[in-house]
Amino acid sequence: MSPCLTNGQPGVDSGRGPRQVPNQDYVHASAVAIKEAAVLIRGQSGAGKSSLALALIAAAENAGFFARLIGDDRINLENHGGRLIARGHPLILGRIERRGQGILEIPFLAAAVVGLVIDLDPPDQLAARYPEPDRDRIRLSGVSLPFIRLNQDSAASDLALTVLQLFHSGSKSSQI
Repeated sequence: MSPCLTNGQPGVDSGRGPRQVPNQDYVHASAVAIKEAAVLIRGQSGAGKSSLALALIAAAENAGFFARLIGDDRINLENHGGRLIARGHPLILGRIERRGQGILEIPFLAAAVVGLVIDLDPPDQLAARYPEPDRDRIRLSGVSLPFIRLNQDSAASDLALTVLQLFHSGSKSSQI
């Protein structure tokens, strides 16, 4: 069961009414920390954000990298000193949905600096064969970040390996 929140403080249960959460804006996305940077995964409902997040964590750990879930489904983004911070929603920290199996509880990190943004494109929108030079960055909350588009029809494990290759080569960001 998720902890109740009072005055935005995790784990405090006032015993008086419904859970309260801080008044913050959340985006529909998943985020994972790999090594020292967060990967923000965006896409439509059912696009495979959670599957890619789980595959990234497994592939990163198999490669010997630190990897943790930041959040699934609802991510808070905040520009802090020119760095974009991703935080999971406090009521579902450490929880991620695996389609067909339900909600899993896994180790998590409460927040991390975003180093890469991934958009999962719908199957009817083919990704460019070669990325255009002016389309490899995106601005979120005033912060310019490395950006890639991946096709959601690809297997999550294949997508995860693609992202890890970017991490290893450092081709997308000096933070990754």
